[in-house]
Amino acid sequence: MFVNEKKLNIMKRLLVLLLTATSLTVSAQHNNKKHKGQLVTRGIGISFQSFDGLNSRIANLPQYKTLRDYMGTISLGSMNVYKNFVSGINLTVGSSMSGDRDKKSSALRYLGGDIFFGYDVIPGEKFMLYPMAGIGAEGYHARFYKDNSSVNFNDVLVSGTVQNNIRPVVFKNSFFTYNVGLGFNVKTNKDGGSLGIKAGYTGSFKDRSWKSSNNQVLGNAPSDGLSRFNVSLVINSMPRFMH
Repeated sequence: MFVNEKKLNIMKRLLVLLLTATSLTVSAQHNNKKHKGQLVTRGIGISFQSFDGLNSRIANLPQYKTLRDYMGTISLGSMNVYKNFVSGINLTVGSSMSGDRDKKSSALRYLGGDIFFGYDVIPGEKFMLYPMAGIGAEGYHARFYKDNSSVNFNDVLVSGTVQNNIRPVVFKNSFFTYNVGLGFNVKTNKDGGSLGIKAGYTGSFKDRSWKSSNNQVLGNAPSDGLSRFNVSLVINSMPRFMH
């Protein structure tokens, strides 16, 4: 229940931000930006998510450690601005920055891509404030290590069973996603470069069951949906060929 309330509060805050930003369009409609162009975007940030279905199974097994509920992210993309209309595409990788092969630990990583559309509600050239929405897809890779320090070296040499037992356990999942968010940029030079911040929420259209490392369907596998809040610092610049 606590997790659901937390997710609901996040959604409420994002909706308030979006509604507030959208209300500014009344003053912006008669002051469209006399600007158009394509920008290369680079971002670094943090995201928060919780895979409760998978973690609840892992929590019952003392030899494994549950997944972290946060990850560092790096993104690369392209954003096109025409007057006040914004569109773009992003490729993002994320990592829990955890997982130690020599002790009980876990690691979560993901790769995702999305397209988005937005509208800049601030007139003028110096600042951009744009609510946005989009769709995409994300794939997740969860790895669990055991503490094998008590396993005898010779046993590993002669026993296939022991060899299998010391290997990490890996599960995979993937989601088709929707996202809503808000971006704010400040122009930093006359060539169109800018520094900004983006915050948003990404959700999956439906829950999906976790699969084996080879993407095999498993009986009685836990299911999870994606519910992720993210914030990132973004650097925007004109492509080199347009300088």
